[in-house]
Amino acid sequence: MLGLDFGILDLDLPEVPAPSEPPEDYVRRVAREKAGAGLLRLSGQPEAVVLGADTEVVLDGRIFGKPVDAEDAAAMLRSLSGRSHAVISAISMVSAARELHAVSVSQVTFATLGEDDIRSYLDTGEWDGKAGAYAIQGVAQSFISHLSGSHSGVMGLPLHETSTLLKQFGLFPVVQPPVVQPPVVQPPVAPPAIQPSRADAAMESTR
Repeated sequence: MLGLDFGILDLDLPEVPAPSEPPEDYVRRVAREKAGAGLLRLSGQPEAVVLGADTEVVLDGRIFGKPVDAEDAAAMLRSLSGRSHAVISAISMVSAARELHAVSVSQVTFATLGEDDIRSYLDTGEWDGKAGAYAIQGVAQSFISHLSGSHSGVMGLPLHETSTLLKQFGLFPVVQPPVVQPPVVQPPVAPPAIQPSRADAAMESTR
């Protein structure tokens, strides 16, 4: 969406809050650890820049991570039904020389969900692997009666904060080389035909 070419690193890191760790601190830590692990994976590429991100849903101080199964997802959706919750998205951008961090916090309000709504949503499979058991970019956006904050942050990567860090790394905006148009060769234009005047025509007719 930002016009950048990038690769994806598949990392397997534990995502478990420490005892009494505040939710925002936890999300920041996980994003930072993902970026650090990615940079370590690319240790042979000194110019590498790695972006790590993490997003969690928080209600009443409780972190709603990725559901383990459909019943866990249903329990999360029942808890979120008819209430406002926070969505915290943290990003960490690191290179061999520097690191920068940012966080986006949004408030999302769900309409009241009936059991039929929840079961129908579970049938879509969108909940799998999603913090809070929903994806705002899918069917679940019909559950949201109000959003205050970043839509892209709720999706998982806040674009405003991401572009800000990319600018500080000198990677954004992407400068495209100018497009050189080939010269246009116009065909030669024939000179206009000279029409004789009426006087010349009259003199010619008398000869």
